[in-house]
Amino acid sequence: MIKQLRELLGLDEFPAEADQGSDGTVRLALAALLVEMARADFDQSDGEDEEIARLLATHFRMSESEAGVLLSRAEVALDDAVCLHDFTRSLRKELDIGAKQQVIAMLWQVALADDKLDRYEEYLVRKIADLLYVSASDVVRLKHQAQAE
Repeated sequence: MIKQLRELLGLDEFPAEADQGSDGTVRLALAALLVEMARADFDQSDGEDEEIARLLATHFRMSESEAGVLLSRAEVALDDAVCLHDFTRSLRKELDIGAKQQVIAMLWQVALADDKLDRYEEYLVRKIADLLYVSASDVVRLKHQAQAE
């Protein structure tokens, strides 16, 4: 009954991705988290958007135009979302620890794309890492790797 009510109200987890399976859900969830990182300091720059598109294209082996479409869909999904738990839940369920660490590494890359690390960006990375069950030591290690690049 609750499921029917959620469907009626349009509260299903990623309804636009339902026909694409878990792979489409993971793609959208990751893209949404990267967009949220770009927005964390209240100044989403073109450089951050370009970094997100590049990361998506590289990670999912897709063209730049496909990555741009995914980025646009992620922005809409994020605007409609109430919280980040729906996005992190699907990643937590579908990804192994190595892939979760890659997500954290990509978040750091987006946070550092504008050559400054805002306290809100750092907070968001740590929050998402907690939701994905990535250890604090891995978060720090991945931060240092991203800063070195």
